[in-house]
Amino acid sequence: MIVNGQEEQLDEPMSVAEFIEHKGFTQARVAVELNGEIVPRAKRAETMLKGTDTLEIVTFVQGG
Repeated sequence: MIVNGQEEQLDEPMSVAEFIEHKGFTQARVAVELNGEIVPRAKRAETMLKGTDTLEIVTFVQGG
């Protein structure tokens, strides 16, 4: 699986929501793209990841 351009091993089946939390991100502060498609927050818990997926996680940072 490719996450933000880096190869990563997916050791067990997991949803997009579980993966985001496993990586320490807050659901409300990220945008997620899976294989070129945006995954809405409401669909993250039911969207399962596979070892062949490409995932992009973009965090929102407040500036000043």
